[in-house]
Amino acid sequence: MNLQKNICSLLFCLVSYVPLTAQVDQEIAHLKKNYISSILGADEQKKAYLELLSSIPKEAEVSDQNVIELQQLYPITKREVQVLIRTIREDGSWPDINYADTKRSGWEPKRHVERVLKLVKYYYPRKEQSKQVSELVSTIHKAMNYWFTQKLVCKNWWYNQIGIPRTMGTAFLLFESEMDEQEKQAAVEVLLNAKFGMTGQNKVWLAGNVLMRALLQNDLALVKAARDEISSEIVLGRIEGIKPDWSFHQHGPQQQFGNYGLSFIGNMSFYSELFAGTSLAFNAEQQRILVSLLLNGYRWIVWRGYWDVNALNRQLFHSADIHKSFNLLFAANSLMKGSSPEEVTAIKAFAEANFLDAHRENRFVGNKHFDDSDLTIHRTPSWMASVRMASDRVIGVEQVNEDNLQGYYMADGAIYIYARGDEYHNIFPFWNWRRIPGITTYESSAPIPNANSKGARNHSSLVGGVSDGKQGITAMVLNRNGLTAHKSWVFTDEYVLCMGSNIHSDSTAAIVTSIDQRLAKGSVRRYPNQRFYHDHTGYIVLQADSCVVETERREGRWCDVMGMYKPKILENDVFSIYIKHRQGASSGYEYMLLPATTPEKVQAFDTTKVRILRNDEKVQAVVIGDSCFMAIYQKTDLQLENGITLHFEEPGTYIAGIAGGEVTVAAPFRQMKK
Repeated sequence: MNLQKNICSLLFCLVSYVPLTAQVDQEIAHLKKNYISSILGADEQKKAYLELLSSIPKEAEVSDQNVIELQQLYPITKREVQVLIRTIREDGSWPDINYADTKRSGWEPKRHVERVLKLVKYYYPRKEQSKQVSELVSTIHKAMNYWFTQKLVCKNWWYNQIGIPRTMGTAFLLFESEMDEQEKQAAVEVLLNAKFGMTGQNKVWLAGNVLMRALLQNDLALVKAARDEISSEIVLGRIEGIKPDWSFHQHGPQQQFGNYGLSFIGNMSFYSELFAGTSLAFNAEQQRILVSLLLNGYRWIVWRGYWDVNALNRQLFHSADIHKSFNLLFAANSLMKGSSPEEVTAIKAFAEANFLDAHRENRFVGNKHFDDSDLTIHRTPSWMASVRMASDRVIGVEQVNEDNLQGYYMADGAIYIYARGDEYHNIFPFWNWRRIPGITTYESSAPIPNANSKGARNHSSLVGGVSDGKQGITAMVLNRNGLTAHKSWVFTDEYVLCMGSNIHSDSTAAIVTSIDQRLAKGSVRRYPNQRFYHDHTGYIVLQADSCVVETERREGRWCDVMGMYKPKILENDVFSIYIKHRQGASSGYEYMLLPATTPEKVQAFDTTKVRILRNDEKVQAVVIGDSCFMAIYQKTDLQLENGITLHFEEPGTYIAGIAGGEVTVAAPFRQMKK
């Protein structure tokens, strides 16, 4: 009887085991199919975007992982492949790659693995044509085995653990059927450089590499573990990752929309698409968070297909404003797969407005202050503006691996205004980096300080902004290197009012406030009462010690901004307008920016509509229409024009209706948590 029971139990296990194994095989096969489809860009919806992308010349020098992966989407020509086949050495290397390179950014040997992926992507759709691709297959084997045997290591850990396994893992999945057991083991060894760990986007990258290894090893349990590691970062409110205001932080409390954040939403969108329709699909809340990050965060910083300079972070690469926007476009497309119909409609509207019909009137308008990141965006039907700041809570900028060599001042109140979107496109080699638009700093010919140097933080908690959804006021106290300045910006749909007060320092060096600095487009028109017009933008200086307007031919090199570029001198014409402050005394300024305007409107603008009540060390306040916009820096009273007095106990930004003198929107400055 016992023997019979044992036999029945064994038969039941065998019957159960077979379907379970088949189910595992089916799940793995489905995931591999999805992965390969995404790699090859086989999605019909993406074809229109791929055509747009293909019209942009490819970059010759690339370090940004987002751009590397973007350029992997370009069609691969037969000629490119033939050149790689013809030039490969017998040992599997290419003569034009410096395999002994020691750079930490733009590491040359990465070009080898990128070429492997290119060859494999060309091979995969043609793999059934054995005779035609035999030479190609042989070349791929050579190139892979060169990497397996040489075991090259970069001084920057990121390439070893993330960048190389990420590229090679993709190639391994496409070439799996051609690899023998020895090659598969060597492939697994490459992927074993990535292990679970770290935080934010680094954690996602590492887990994604483990996922590729799991697929290569047909290990569904490890696939699930990698999926759980990836999805664990789809949460709000951690020190690093997605913030409650829908910005993104990495490397501490630092806004990283354009660097780690872009990789995050790009990767998460990819995995959302990859897991869709399987048992591993993200749950509804995780999908909602990703869509909200796109629509409530990223949608604010793209204007007509160009990425806002204030959201590029340290990655000031050539054409970064275009490339990062395209990365986001493809991420948005992938997010549609697991989204609700309402979300899909909103995502499509974002894509169409910025890429397929970028010249139509902008319908996504409003004013938003990202309080977690000291960043304000203002959008109107015809223009956009952004202001980036820093505080004792928020790190302004960073300099890493020779990225952002000149960007020390980029979070000192930098303001950019866009109508077309390309106003600051590829300006970086030609900038005077002490005259970044909007900042107040010392005038000096000394080298720009390192953004990571001691004392680089802004030592002030008086930084923030408030909005009624349509208009707003943003303010900061700049306090570092002995320089103090109270700065505020009032945003309306017609103009931005910029005010500065209490500007002084403990140095004898001259101080300047930059109003704008961009590539010159046509002539500069000058009118009475310090009014200027250039490139569809008006500048009205209401109060300043001395205003300078100039256009000059400048030389510049990309390698002075981003160290990975080869030294090459370029020239361009640059327009600049700035204020020189008087020395030895506290100073201030008041000026207006009129974007997307005409010379006639600049000449005729009625400045009496803008009634500045105070602009001093305690208060910056202005009445516009029926509202009063206020930046309060100390406990104080403010008297309105109608005799009503407002009393403020707490520093912050406020909007009040002038009729009743009631504060309608308030945002006290946030204090750093102890």
